[in-house]
Amino acid sequence: MVALDFYFLDYVRRVNKRQLYSQVLKLELIISTILMLWKGLIVVTNCTCPILFVLSSGMEPASHRGDILFLTNYEEESIRVGEIVVFKVEGRGIPIAHRVIRAHEKKNGTVKFLTKGDDNIIDDRGLYAPGQLWLEKKDVIGKARGLIPYVGIVSIIMNDYPIFKYSILAYIGFIVLTRRG
Repeated sequence: MVALDFYFLDYVRRVNKRQLYSQVLKLELIISTILMLWKGLIVVTNCTCPILFVLSSGMEPASHRGDILFLTNYEEESIRVGEIVVFKVEGRGIPIAHRVIRAHEKKNGTVKFLTKGDDNIIDDRGLYAPGQLWLEKKDVIGKARGLIPYVGIVSIIMNDYPIFKYSILAYIGFIVLTRRG
């Protein structure tokens, strides 16, 4: 690791400053392009989190840990029994993706519904905020529209082992900054 540090510092001293600035700008371009794509997905799907990594096995066999869910959240769409919704309840930091098992529509058009993980024995009332028995549309982040199996496991590994994540990010940054051309 020390040899790598010396190599990098020696490289920075010898490199043409204009070339170094160009490489930094390329790295910034990559990062800003990714951010613009993410914001574009948010606009198109009307969903604050259009892509979600499944972190638990509560929805097996419909989805497994490491699957990537694609979400939409259009106002005109109603929530129906059998659909997989991603919701966030007060006091919990991580969104939950579970299936709607019951729905009650009122005369004024509002819908209250109950969710449950496919692999769970009981419904989700224990996961809701204290005193909350039903979810409403305001609790929903999005509805699952599709998934890619197991691709998100890389992200889960990066979150479980931060040193792995930072090593990969440092390596990518190093390659972008030191690549000639």
